[in-house]
Amino acid sequence: MREYRFLDVHFTYDMLKPEMDEAYSALMTSGMYIGGTAVAEFEAEFAAYCGAAHCVGVGNGLDALILPMRAHGIGPGAEVIVPANTFIASWLAVAQTGATPVPVDADPDTMNIDLNLVEAALTDRTRAIMPVHLYGATVPCAGLRDLAEARGLLLIEDAAQAHGASDGNRMAGSLGHVAGFSFYPGKNLGAFGDGGAVVTDDADLAQAVRMLGNYGARVKYQHDVAGGNSRLDPLQAAFLSVKLRHLKDWTARRREIAAVYDDALAHVPGLRTPKLAPDTQSSWHLYVVRHPRRDALLAALAARGVQAALHYPQPNHHSGAFAQDYGKQSFPVTEEICATCLSLPIGPHLSVEDAAGIAAIVEHTVRNL
Repeated sequence: MREYRFLDVHFTYDMLKPEMDEAYSALMTSGMYIGGTAVAEFEAEFAAYCGAAHCVGVGNGLDALILPMRAHGIGPGAEVIVPANTFIASWLAVAQTGATPVPVDADPDTMNIDLNLVEAALTDRTRAIMPVHLYGATVPCAGLRDLAEARGLLLIEDAAQAHGASDGNRMAGSLGHVAGFSFYPGKNLGAFGDGGAVVTDDADLAQAVRMLGNYGARVKYQHDVAGGNSRLDPLQAAFLSVKLRHLKDWTARRREIAAVYDDALAHVPGLRTPKLAPDTQSSWHLYVVRHPRRDALLAALAARGVQAALHYPQPNHHSGAFAQDYGKQSFPVTEEICATCLSLPIGPHLSVEDAAGIAAIVEHTVRNL
């Protein structure tokens, strides 16, 4: 029986081994093991890729959300609008600043934040709005940006899953005032360890983020603020520069696979396929379907060689981290998504023919549950 793996993080090294080995050798020979040209070069390349003026490499995707909020002065007493349906890191980033995450329920079609509910959630304590391009599906940000600027709020994109996504002709990372990316190994642009980046057109904000991640110092031993240590490792930066050259092709493959799934599964009874907001393009970090017998479907697919996964089965307001504050609130769309979501294999390790094979198994399995 053919096995279809959900993820293959080793695939990119197998594919790019000569380039990766050359990047490793050059970095090790350079002796620049903190900062240096590898980080500066990747920052410039990734900023250009996103269509932004500045990129600051940081230690991980969580810090890529925390540091811009800290740089903007967000802390205790402040509120930040977040989607109810998202990976918990979006909420944790707000909590780590001392501010309060204020959840907004999901749009039943896109599974992203319901844009019609955002304005009603604002209070006089709101300091930022954080749309999350969940699963790689872009949140249209033009209206949110207008709202944020009218209220004097920071619009921060959680773009951890959105490398290569776009809204019209603008890339994720250039839609808000600032964006945070993750380079966790399983991401579309993943390192071989942790890493993240903050992307913005705001030079002052970029400088403040860099200071906060470098012990609060712009100049060595001159600590202007109480910062910390969150810097992109130069070895990871060197590897990411290699991978960035291939990201366009990998994104195209993900879109081809998503199109195969759309065509084959859109009309399977009981199965709900993902929908994108108008005029947006997803990076298809994940292809998330929904089915009322999700757990049975997950097990049945595994028995037929299709390794699916769950993103994310527990709503954040039911988690131990936040249940005390939000457990009595109801976010019905988010709760339905978490109870029924199932992620099908997608990524450049699969061919279009693989996608057709997976789709056929999924269709047959759903019809015979």
